[in-house]
Amino acid sequence: MTTQNLLVELFVEELPPKALQKLGDAFATVLGDQLKAQGLATAASVVTPFASPRRLAAHVTAVADKAADKAVQQKLMPVTVGLDAGGNATPALLKKLQALGADVSDPAAAVAALKRAQDGKAEALFYDSVVPGATLQDGLQKALLESIAKLPIPKVMSYQLETDCELPGWSSVNFVRPAHGLVALHGSTVVPVKALGLSAGNSTQGHRFEAAVSPVVLADADSYAATLKKDGAVIASFAERKAEIARQLAAAAAKVGNGARPIDDEALLDEVTALVERPNVVTCSFETEFLDVPQECLILTMKANQKYFPLLDAAGKLTNKFLVVSNISPEDTSFVTGGNERVVRPRLADAKFFFDQDRKKTLASRVEGLSKVVYHNKLGTQGERVERVRAIAKAIAQQLGDAQLVQDADLAAQLAKTDLVTDMVGEFPELQGIMGGYYALNDGLGETVAHAIEDHYKPRFAGDTLPRNTAGVVVALADKLETLVGMFGIGNLPTGDRDPFALRRHALGVIRMLVEKDLPLDLNALLAGAVPAFGDKITDASAALADFIYDRLAGSLREQGYRAQEVDAVMALRPQRLALVEKQLAAVRAFAALPESPALAAANKRVGNILKKAEVEGAVDAHVNPELLQEKAEQDLYAALQRFVPEANAQFDAGDYTASLQTLAVLRAPVDAFFDDVMVNAEQMDLRLNRQGLLKSLHDAMNRVADLSRLAV
Repeated sequence: MTTQNLLVELFVEELPPKALQKLGDAFATVLGDQLKAQGLATAASVVTPFASPRRLAAHVTAVADKAADKAVQQKLMPVTVGLDAGGNATPALLKKLQALGADVSDPAAAVAALKRAQDGKAEALFYDSVVPGATLQDGLQKALLESIAKLPIPKVMSYQLETDCELPGWSSVNFVRPAHGLVALHGSTVVPVKALGLSAGNSTQGHRFEAAVSPVVLADADSYAATLKKDGAVIASFAERKAEIARQLAAAAAKVGNGARPIDDEALLDEVTALVERPNVVTCSFETEFLDVPQECLILTMKANQKYFPLLDAAGKLTNKFLVVSNISPEDTSFVTGGNERVVRPRLADAKFFFDQDRKKTLASRVEGLSKVVYHNKLGTQGERVERVRAIAKAIAQQLGDAQLVQDADLAAQLAKTDLVTDMVGEFPELQGIMGGYYALNDGLGETVAHAIEDHYKPRFAGDTLPRNTAGVVVALADKLETLVGMFGIGNLPTGDRDPFALRRHALGVIRMLVEKDLPLDLNALLAGAVPAFGDKITDASAALADFIYDRLAGSLREQGYRAQEVDAVMALRPQRLALVEKQLAAVRAFAALPESPALAAANKRVGNILKKAEVEGAVDAHVNPELLQEKAEQDLYAALQRFVPEANAQFDAGDYTASLQTLAVLRAPVDAFFDDVMVNAEQMDLRLNRQGLLKSLHDAMNRVADLSRLAV
């Protein structure tokens, strides 16, 4: 058995750029995994993916020409079934052995070759055999077909391929794009595998226009990338091509000077990497008059429509220069530059036209138009939605500020959606909110309202900034609450990986604003307060929505590194002020580190169970009659509660949750003594109720910060 490196390439027509990197990684990963599973490659074999616009390839090190034979022991049947009373093979055993390819011409010898071993309560017969290892041709054929079958293809194409046989004809092939070539090299030897109607060889095609030779002949598996670069003018590695584009972009920006830098957009860089085989960055420009248009419009136009990299100056302001990643490298790049400048000019002119036309009408004049835009068939139009957002925003603003905040938030809420009926947002939906902010400034509404309109969609994604001012926070909260309460109210909930109205993102946005802005708002009141704005369009699903938000919060906290027990302990109390949750978690963590913690957590769990059983018979009152405390242990516990609980409560009310729990830690000794010496469920009803009341007082005092029983192991 010898090992050499393996190279497999599928040469195809231009692959979908947004899926290219995933396709390349999946092709290489599955191919490598399949070879390892068959014993043709080892865990130490290195799999390297290659992906360019017209090829998917994988290089695998240390691949054997044949896998090692494998000894296999197979259970046949119980001895009582396989052998008769005389120890001879039964027909069932002989039939089984024959099916496995064993020689049964001498039944006695066949039985003697079997092994007997205990299998559970019965003794069974086992057959030892050697399974020949897969040959590279067979194993690679299987691995190749599996890797093709498991590609995450966004949309399959069906195309016709001429059959390679004596009778001419056509066969139908299904793949992401028509495939035109297959390479399979084990060292320098071609492995004769087939896929998609193609037979493997040792040649491929290079760059459409700049390849030095055609076809590009590969000497061996290890020379693949170097030969393609030299003879084919192709950088086969996605990662290498991406790094080269980033290097060229930075170099071109440096030549422009004045601190110029290309816009940072990883998705755009990935997409452009998937569009070119040998990148060549050129610098272009447009007329400065277009810079009067908001830069977000120009940047989006260049990125989305043309895949250009706009250049920003040192202050982050858009310049009139942009970078183009070309797939050709002529000596004279003037026609490349001129062509791209001619293409982008009408795009920018359209953006300028939309901006100029939109500013001829005020946002206020567009409010009526929202009544003609359907939001949801059960929740009405955008106009109706705006009125609901206004009502919710007004209620929040009244809790957070003065009359000025109420006025600013109401105006921003009224106008926040009006840019949906502008030409610019109609062309570029990604600019909703942003254009509303620009148009509000144009209408003379001032920065407070303009920023609130622009920011009311924030946070748009994980890690996004929050609204800049309080009016923006109010409107953003109201907007997200309107969506959450409305969708839950009509039963339109996210399921599995489907969340068409981004309710999970909205919930996290609400959480972030309540926490990071330290808003003095109770969650239940906030949700309940939003329901009346819908009238009879929805049912009140506030309880389910609260659970949904707490689930999102708990998940977020665990992702931040908090232990599950700590999170569960705090979340069990359904904290209303979400801004205080992290302080509660810190207090729980500090408490859990105390030596008294395990005993108190266990006692707290025991108390909770006692009270649950007691409450089946009737409500337990946290009232204690000192005269009914007969045992010393219960008298000591009562005295400790009287002494330390007021101090702990004062610390809790002052927001010092850590100190509050640490103060209560001294209760360990009297609590332990109580459970050692006192029978809670005494036969005398007055004593029983009094002791239950004592435990209720203890339970209430211990669980103001968190449900400490959740810390019990």
